[in-house]
Amino acid sequence: MSIYQHFRKEEHAFIDQIISWRDQVKSEYRYKLLDFLNPREKTIVQSVIGTKDEVKCAFWGGYEEAERKRAILYPDYYEPSADDYELVLFKVNYPAKFIQLEHRQVLGALMGLGLKRSKFGDIIINGSNVQFIAAAQIADYIKLNFNQVGKTHITLEEILFDELTLSEQKGYEQTITVSSMRLDTILAEIFHLSRQKVLPYIKNQLVTVNWKIIEDPAYLCHEGDVISIRGFGRSKINKIDGMTKKEKWRLIVEKRK
Repeated sequence: MSIYQHFRKEEHAFIDQIISWRDQVKSEYRYKLLDFLNPREKTIVQSVIGTKDEVKCAFWGGYEEAERKRAILYPDYYEPSADDYELVLFKVNYPAKFIQLEHRQVLGALMGLGLKRSKFGDIIINGSNVQFIAAAQIADYIKLNFNQVGKTHITLEEILFDELTLSEQKGYEQTITVSSMRLDTILAEIFHLSRQKVLPYIKNQLVTVNWKIIEDPAYLCHEGDVISIRGFGRSKINKIDGMTKKEKWRLIVEKRK
């Protein structure tokens, strides 16, 4: 049975890369550190590596509940430590009395430096306290170049992970019914928009499924998918709970800002 049949076609290239890394660990008999992965990529790595092979995998993102984590593929004799993940934690200092920085602003500013999203982990905002986690290899570059978020001038401070302050993630479940599993249909129902209003967000690359931009309104969603519209928040299809008498799909979704 092929591993590929369990995944979408657009994920096959990533699977190939994981298999290549696994083979490298086998042949060189030393661990391989990967970049930050989103939860979907983490699931794929776990599925491909499995638990019975001589190569194992472990994940760490700076704290247990981290959404984005780096992965280590390692031979069975090795036991990874926190230092092996090569993470740094930054605090963003800014005039918090006059402005409140948002997650999307910090993310946009970091991406504006030419950095790949895979090079930094969670952005944690707790009130006026803004912190983010990055790969150690780009720490010096960030220190030199990250000095502004939008029109707000900032300074950076590298701090210990003991000083990490976590924000409370508030979400709630709701049940919706949809006529199909098309992306535009589900978005419209979750975010209380018409399908006509949803289409421009999709076409303008403001919609992601499992952290990947999707431009096809007819894209078919599945149980476990995480869907977001920029500016509206994020939702996860926790469960496909069968069909109604009117032959509509009943979905249990979790909404989160």
